[in-house]
Amino acid sequence: QVQVVESGGGLVQAGGALRLSCAASGNIFSINVMGWYRQAPGKQREFIAVITSGGSTNYADSVKGRLAISRDNAKNTVYLQMNSLKPEDTAVYYCYVQMGASRVYWGQGTQVTVSS
Repeated sequence: QVQVVESGGGLVQAGGALRLSCAASGNIFSINVMGWYRQAPGKQREFIAVITSGGSTNYADSVKGRLAISRDNAKNTVYLQMNSLKPEDTAVYYCYVQMGASRVYWGQGTQVTVSS
């Protein structure tokens, strides 16, 4: 059993910042990739950011320069620092971890609401 739990969501004004955390626990082995997606009301889930075990990162164009992904391998935790937030960033943010080549585990999501 693997558990993936996000935290840190909330309500923030436009221009503000939030830091999301996501911790994996349980039968953990060889976490390869960790990342974030988000889903706004009425829209499909979209890729936000990913980080490999070696620290390489990739971002969606819509968040480059405003969001930063990082991870603590010792804690099996990935973070998403979100700055200069916009109302269009409002969504449920989901974390995922990939172990080995194909085992992917998702968290339950955390709500981020940005008011104008």
